[in-house]
Amino acid sequence: MNSMERISLALQHKEADRVPVYPLLNSVSRKALGITYEEWSKDPEKCAASIIKATEEIGADCICTLVDLTVEAADWGQEVIYHDNLAANPNLNNRYIKSADEYDKVGIINPRETPRMSEHIQLARILYEAKGQEMPIIGFVFGPLGILSMMRGQEQMFVDLIRCPQKMQGALRNITETLKEFCSALIEAGCHAIMFDTLYASRSIMSPKMWDENEGVYMEELSDYVRDKGAMVMLHNCGAGVYFKEQIERMHPVAISFQHIPLDCKDMADVKAKYGDQVTLIGHIEPGWLYAATEEELREMCRTQIDAYKKGGGFILATGCEYPALMDFEYAKIIVEEAKTYGKY
Repeated sequence: MNSMERISLALQHKEADRVPVYPLLNSVSRKALGITYEEWSKDPEKCAASIIKATEEIGADCICTLVDLTVEAADWGQEVIYHDNLAANPNLNNRYIKSADEYDKVGIINPRETPRMSEHIQLARILYEAKGQEMPIIGFVFGPLGILSMMRGQEQMFVDLIRCPQKMQGALRNITETLKEFCSALIEAGCHAIMFDTLYASRSIMSPKMWDENEGVYMEELSDYVRDKGAMVMLHNCGAGVYFKEQIERMHPVAISFQHIPLDCKDMADVKAKYGDQVTLIGHIEPGWLYAATEEELREMCRTQIDAYKKGGGFILATGCEYPALMDFEYAKIIVEEAKTYGKY
């Protein structure tokens, strides 16, 4: 059974030969070619080559196009700072939106022609041509609120959400229209699914009502658009107390990648009981925890999660967010090994 067949069964809530596995091998893959984070972020061919090499070496079951969270914002004009060993970040001293009166600067742009989103589309195409027949290629797209926060700054955006939310709606609408075209291009490039990062849909950030009013309405529209284009909708949220219920009602995803137990669940068994029949669960080994964990502790964590979620399919063993960029591949290989041995059906 190949990775495409294995994950297809998991998404249908059926048992495959074993639990599928994906330790979110993104930026760490640059080490497979020995290139810097900046090279990896800017060169689609090198980025694809490193992801493919790392995926094959480690034995993961799918590929996601996550590069960093500034991809979309950079194309509206947000200045980005690149690093050798860290993810690119917005220039905190030079936000594109400097006041609540500047949201109208965010217009509709063409992601097929802008620098970073067009490179992301190229990355997806290369990955599909190389691996798309044997494993799923998942396009990664930041949600409208996340993109806006890259241009405005999180703290100031949250203040604006309370004081003058109406000023933001035009920008959110234009971002949504742009993301439709971005998703369309990624799907045309070969992505089998679009994974939206709904970063702020969790108790650690904002209330369910605030998220629903300011991003949920747009996420519903984007999700319907992706399905109309023939691709699956997935979501990623690594926040504490993530809102499964509200996001499922709005987006109807086939899978959720998460790091922490959802707000309305008390433990892993509760997550499986409440949501195991509704979505495929992707997770949720904490990347930060890996730095301190022993090999034995990691194996035990993998087995605990496999025991909790394995029955009846609908589970992909994974890290709850991106595998640490500064680690080597050793622990990723252990996660894959546990899925292949302990995770057998």
